[in-house]
Amino acid sequence: MKIQKTLFSFIPQVELSMVREVQLSNPHYRCSEEIAKSEIAKDLKKCDREKFICIHLNIKNQIISFEVVSTGILTSSIVHPREVYKGAILSNAASVIFMHNHPSGDPEPSNDDIEITDRLNKAGEILGINVLDHIIVASGGFYSFRQSNLIGDWG
Repeated sequence: MKIQKTLFSFIPQVELSMVREVQLSNPHYRCSEEIAKSEIAKDLKKCDREKFICIHLNIKNQIISFEVVSTGILTSSIVHPREVYKGAILSNAASVIFMHNHPSGDPEPSNDDIEITDRLNKAGEILGINVLDHIIVASGGFYSFRQSNLIGDWG
C-alpha cells in the first residue's frame, strides 16, 4: 500500500499567542486628556525618535494591553494597518487608541499624520474595531483627533 502525501503535510501549522510584558496600574480612562497624561504618554514624550503605539481596550474602555507598533526616525515612523491591528486582534480589542510622539515638541499633526489616521480609521471600520482617538504627544502639549472632531466616539 502506497501512502500519498497531501499538500497539507508540507505546510507548517502555527499557533498565535500574546506575551504580556508590562502591567499597567490604572487601566481605565474616560477621556483623551487622561490618556495624554498617562504613564505611557510620559514615557513617549521622552523619546528622541517617533514611536507609534496602539492601545487596546475592551468593551468597557478598559485597557487590555498596548503595543509599540513602530519606532522611526526623528520626523517619522512607518505605520501600516496590518501591523497596527495585529495586536488589537490578538487582544480581542473592541476599540483602540493610537498615540505617537513628536520629538520636535510641536503636537500639531502633519499631513501624513492626518492621512494615516484616516486610513487606520477605515481599516478599523472594516475589522469592527472602533478607533476612539489618535493622540499626538509632545513637550508642547498634546493633540487629540477626537477633540478636533476628526475621529472617534468614547460612547
